[in-house]
Amino acid sequence: MTMYHDHYGLTGRPFQLTPDSGFWFDTATHRKAMAYLGYGLSQGEGFVVITGDPGVGKTTLMGHLLGEIDEDRLNVVKIVSTQLRPEDLLRTVGAGLDIELGHAPKAEMLAAIERGLHDVARGGRRTLLVIDEAQALPFESLEELRMLSNFQAGGYPLLQIFLLGQPEFRVTLADPKLDQLRQRVIAMHHLAPMDADEVEPYLLHRLSVVGWRGKPRFTNDAIAAMHRWSGGIPRRLNQLASRVLLFGAVEQIDSFSGNDLAAVIADLDAELLIANEKPARRRTDIFLRDIVPPAPEPRVAPAPAAAKPAENGALEQRILQLESQLQQQDVALRRVLTLLVDWVESGEPARRPDLSAFHSTAA
Repeated sequence: MTMYHDHYGLTGRPFQLTPDSGFWFDTATHRKAMAYLGYGLSQGEGFVVITGDPGVGKTTLMGHLLGEIDEDRLNVVKIVSTQLRPEDLLRTVGAGLDIELGHAPKAEMLAAIERGLHDVARGGRRTLLVIDEAQALPFESLEELRMLSNFQAGGYPLLQIFLLGQPEFRVTLADPKLDQLRQRVIAMHHLAPMDADEVEPYLLHRLSVVGWRGKPRFTNDAIAAMHRWSGGIPRRLNQLASRVLLFGAVEQIDSFSGNDLAAVIADLDAELLIANEKPARRRTDIFLRDIVPPAPEPRVAPAPAAAKPAENGALEQRILQLESQLQQQDVALRRVLTLLVDWVESGEPARRPDLSAFHSTAA
């Protein structure tokens, strides 16, 4: 428990980042997705595809669905894809069916999985395979899934497959190489972020799950600021709301205004800026090191043996001047290249860097 639980009288964490179907909230886009999933289950065949940006609630959606199914009628095998090759995918499916496949040849693995699916069907259940992070699957593994979906008994499919993935998965499915799999997709839905008018009901719902009794509250401008910063993505909204409650507990705030949100958002943005700045700076340093190697130590020619003291002094003075010029030019060149690299990485080609300050130095 954190300090804001005591301040607000809450019994749990309302805005944890880990997906929890116990906090399910029925937004318009999630309601539509549930309708597609329900339709898919009623058909009992083919593929159902749900896509969405990271944090939009795909895993929570599936957890909510699976929490409502009848386990006596449906055997669910869940896989989180980590770029599984075809053989590894088959072994994982086999493990979900309590089949040990080991290092058996592919043909034997397929035969064993088909027998396992028949065993489940004889027990009066269908098998549903749910794959999360499907965008990480190679083409060959997706083709293997299509082959698995062909297993039948008495004209009825033995396996149905739900695929959850990020938006790029829709681009993957559009590839001509996956035309046969795409023809087996019976429903597809893209989870959109929450609308602005869904943010307050979402916050109050999650607070109510953990014993909210009217404290804290959020003004309209605070709600608007939360939607702008999060983009309507539930995970980002949870991240922000958790920090807001912590800020409120420290400052003894029971009703959050737009100014309160501005303070918390400024802290979060500063943290993100620092986190993103270090890798970018390392890339710039590497670029400069490759383009502008460290200046070599200046080589000083030995003075003639018979040189006079006055000549020696003039020669040393000239060498010092040359070294100083080299150092100034090296520093100027590095600063110019740093500006150029930052300009390129900023993605703003219309805003050219001002290099005039370095012209005289490098001349």
